[in-house]
Amino acid sequence: MARENINDILVFLAVARERSFTRAAAKLGMTQSALSHIIRALEERLGVRLLTRTTRSVSPTDAGERLLQNVGPRLEEIEAEIAAVSDLGDKPAGTIRITAIDHVVDDVLWPRIAPLLPQYPDLQVELSADYRMVDIAAERYDIGVRFGDQVEKDMIAVRLTPDVKMMIVGAPAYFAQRPVPGSIQDLMKHNCINLRLASSGGLYAWELRHQGQELEVRVRGQLTFNSAYQILHAALSGCGLAFVPEDLAGEHVRAGRLHSVMEDFCPSFPGLHAYYPSRRQNSRALALVIEAIRYKG
Repeated sequence: MARENINDILVFLAVARERSFTRAAAKLGMTQSALSHIIRALEERLGVRLLTRTTRSVSPTDAGERLLQNVGPRLEEIEAEIAAVSDLGDKPAGTIRITAIDHVVDDVLWPRIAPLLPQYPDLQVELSADYRMVDIAAERYDIGVRFGDQVEKDMIAVRLTPDVKMMIVGAPAYFAQRPVPGSIQDLMKHNCINLRLASSGGLYAWELRHQGQELEVRVRGQLTFNSAYQILHAALSGCGLAFVPEDLAGEHVRAGRLHSVMEDFCPSFPGLHAYYPSRRQNSRALALVIEAIRYKG
């Protein structure tokens, strides 16, 4: 295979993984027309169609899927080895891509990563706020962040926080017009703020616990968001009850801007953990970031 085909295959892999010329172009820093030209030229040289294009979607053909599944991982191994060679230099270098939900990026990761950057100018960190259950291997992230019980068994996991206490909270203005709930039956009569799940598209059922019994409660209300920040802001505005982590709402409860209710129904979740594939454990840049974000309490 001609050497120039390698770069063209990398372009194809980006489009095939993203299922979109638009997203792949943004990720690669190229125009969509340039990507389309490269893919067409690659298909002509190989003599086979690699992508099926419609006005709404892009998907690999059988030949494209074979290239994606068989050649993609081998090129990833080459990239990993090149990164490992770079690690032998005097300074850790390379890009570490991390995916987590927005308030974890802001409140947990960023304060710990920011001090690294002036010390290691050859280190690049990409932080992506995403509520999906991301497959970090397939989407080429180096680190994902989830609660401890959500981490796949074949991943290396590193604790970032203590166990996370959940809270049901509402503003004083909200309770000025309504009684404080004390049971699930009471809760179902309240205007609750829902979270739309990015992965499934459904609404998150509040995971409550009472007297040792696990409860999944599907609440009702006027508002639905896909971000914890917006849910918190709506609760602060007096628009309803929110089910959020204590590290997000606790300061507002202590300041009197929110009231915590039904505390005996609110569980603690296993702490947040960073996780990554074992094949990446030898990267100095990765080890540097992991050590910076690790829980040291």
